[in-house]
Amino acid sequence: MSTVTLGGNPIELAGKFPQKGDTAPPLSLVGADLADVTLDNYAGKRKVLNIVPSLDTPTCATSTRKFNAEAGKLDNTVVLIVSGDLPFAAKRFCVAEGLDNVVTLSTMRGRGFMRDYGVEVTSGPLAGLTARAVVVLDADNKVLHSQLVDEIKNEPDYAAALAALQ
Repeated sequence: MSTVTLGGNPIELAGKFPQKGDTAPPLSLVGADLADVTLDNYAGKRKVLNIVPSLDTPTCATSTRKFNAEAGKLDNTVVLIVSGDLPFAAKRFCVAEGLDNVVTLSTMRGRGFMRDYGVEVTSGPLAGLTARAVVVLDADNKVLHSQLVDEIKNEPDYAAALAALQ
């Protein structure tokens, strides 16, 4: 079990967060079209998992916009935005913002993802959602970079995540 903070207050997380060199755990999340999506859907591609509590928060929206801006510059790479938002809301957000270089995935039917990736918030006001994290995978799903953001209100280290893909 890990701990991060929300506004300086400790928040407990369940599961084991993947570390550099690990093989990413399998996942099944819900895409914008309500279909189940796994890592196999992106076989042979590098993956940036931008894990956020909800796109309805300023920091989550900002990180999604920033990764969208950088994603178009990356070869053979897909940016997956994982949130607790319903697929409809995530799609609406991306359309309204003009974001077309990211793929939104919901934990709606993929709740096991949160524990498998060590980001399941189990205490505090965000219990049931995910902590903020970034996990970068190579084409074979090996972890190249991982950051569990210590303070949920803070943005991730974009430069470090993107540098892992160089």
